[in-house]
Amino acid sequence: MNKAFRQGQILKLISYQQIHTQDEIAQKLAKLGVSATQVTLSRDIRELGLAKTPQGYQRLASPTPAGPTLATILSEYLLDIREAQHLLVLKTPPGHASTLAAALDRAAWPELAGTIAGDDTVLAIAPDLANARKLKRRLLHPA
Repeated sequence: MNKAFRQGQILKLISYQQIHTQDEIAQKLAKLGVSATQVTLSRDIRELGLAKTPQGYQRLASPTPAGPTLATILSEYLLDIREAQHLLVLKTPPGHASTLAAALDRAAWPELAGTIAGDDTVLAIAPDLANARKLKRRLLHPA
């Protein structure tokens, strides 16, 4: 497994459950088929900006990225939404799909599993049909 994948799995683990020790992280990673030494985990924790709190490891608040908000990006670039079961096909002007996809990925909405971007099309993947419908409503009426 590569470093980025391992660190992504660590972030995923701490976002869904309280994990209080590096040993717990190592055990949960092992269940996912990802092996890591204590030294590697210490380095990952430092690089990810994690802090040990009474509620377990948490990511320290990162500074707000410069640039437009997701609501602004949606209002400027989202031209159409087509449903295909648990997938949404989002149309943008040419050259703007990656901007929209990156903004959606950063939003980390629970109803969005991930995105794939082309030049003028984003495939937004929801875990199921119900979440796809929620996602569509959220895209059409961002908060």
